[in-house]
Amino acid sequence: MNDRYKSPLSERYASRQMQYIFSPDMKFKTWRKLWIALAETEKELGLPITQEQIDELKAHKDDINYDVAKERERQVRHDVMSHVYAYGQQCPKAKGIIHLGATSCYVGDNTDIIIMTDALKLVRRKLINVMAELAKFADQYKNQPTLAFTHFQPAQPTTVGKRAALWLHDLYLDLEDLDYVISTMKMLGSKGTTGTQASFLELFDGDHDKCRRADEIIASKMGFDSCYPVSGQTYSRKVDTRVLNVLAGIAQSAHKFSNDVRLLQHLKEVEEPFEKNQIGSSAMAYKRNPMRSERIASLANYVMSDVMNPMLVASTQWFERTLDDSANKRLSIPEGFLAVDGILDLYLNVVDGLVVYPKVIEKHFMAELPFMATENIMMDAVKAGGDRQELHEKIRQLSMEAGKNVKEKGLDNNLLELIAADPAFGLSMDELKKAMEPKRYVGRAPEQVEEFLREVIGPVLKKNEEILGMTAEITV
Repeated sequence: MNDRYKSPLSERYASRQMQYIFSPDMKFKTWRKLWIALAETEKELGLPITQEQIDELKAHKDDINYDVAKERERQVRHDVMSHVYAYGQQCPKAKGIIHLGATSCYVGDNTDIIIMTDALKLVRRKLINVMAELAKFADQYKNQPTLAFTHFQPAQPTTVGKRAALWLHDLYLDLEDLDYVISTMKMLGSKGTTGTQASFLELFDGDHDKCRRADEIIASKMGFDSCYPVSGQTYSRKVDTRVLNVLAGIAQSAHKFSNDVRLLQHLKEVEEPFEKNQIGSSAMAYKRNPMRSERIASLANYVMSDVMNPMLVASTQWFERTLDDSANKRLSIPEGFLAVDGILDLYLNVVDGLVVYPKVIEKHFMAELPFMATENIMMDAVKAGGDRQELHEKIRQLSMEAGKNVKEKGLDNNLLELIAADPAFGLSMDELKKAMEPKRYVGRAPEQVEEFLREVIGPVLKKNEEILGMTAEITV
């Protein structure tokens, strides 16, 4: 159907897995699972609910009569009660005990928690796989010297692998945050209309212990350890903020990576994958634009800005609840997840196919290395009997002259020739060239990469090896 709006997140960016998690089918099947869990719990705690009624509910947990629910909602303007009605049409024996004692948020909020938790776990699987690919890349290029940049000006050299380790470390920090948030996700449980469990206290004839146990049993049936200890009608909307903050953190890291790749591609040192028949520009046929990295940045901007939505919702909820959260949540939470899902697929695809051009890297490196090597050259000259203060001033002046030749005259860097021609240094051209070995200037970069991968990343990947091996399909 091309006559109405379709979300690009579904059409172009997010995976089918993530789309299913936020699909109507997932939502409404989870509602029915929650109604079954509630009925089973109430039966176990002594309410007059029969196994026949529960079996009837289970028999129709997946064959949702959407047409009946949709028509009912058109009449009554209430989504939960419409689905209660539709379920009751299929389960006449259990009709009277569906949703017993519960309010709408019993299915709405508990389902939101379940869906967000499933989505966080999918994000985690993809994040781990991106980290695994980055670890391979960092290890492969840990010894490849390259210019480092501060302020995007050439600075003390590093290695290609060490730079990748910086990208990887950002994702490691995101994983720590993600694991924490997943570990804190709890069910709302059966708290009633204002969170006091008054309806359940009535159902259980004033038995407070049964009210508490109801929460525990429902949580267990739905795969959770516990429920939030207190709530209004809804779980605290700060939970949504926590969740989107984690997604925004991942987006932030991915954006940094994509910026670096785009800059490196401009320098022709590193290039993202480019398909055989891919078109870079409609006008300039020779172009190879870093469009995947640009898409990462674009989606990341969206996710980082999306964090404001749950913040505004949580901060403006009145007392035990207002309904002005609903429309916002329906947009901001799913779309934040769908966007991050697309970002991680792109990230995995780009890292898996990153192309490195060592000859270009070496060319750029060697053009700047004479400037980088001046400290070592000066020390060699001092060892040969020179005066450090005098040599420092001379090398400063010669560096300015060489820089002027490069910038104003477009010549090659001739600093070594200028130093060799100055008798104050007492160094021949051959001796100076010995100081130009790139590996002398990368410090502990290779060792830092090895240590980081061995001591930090390796154990994480080992612990999660059963989820490794994912690949990413890019739709467009």
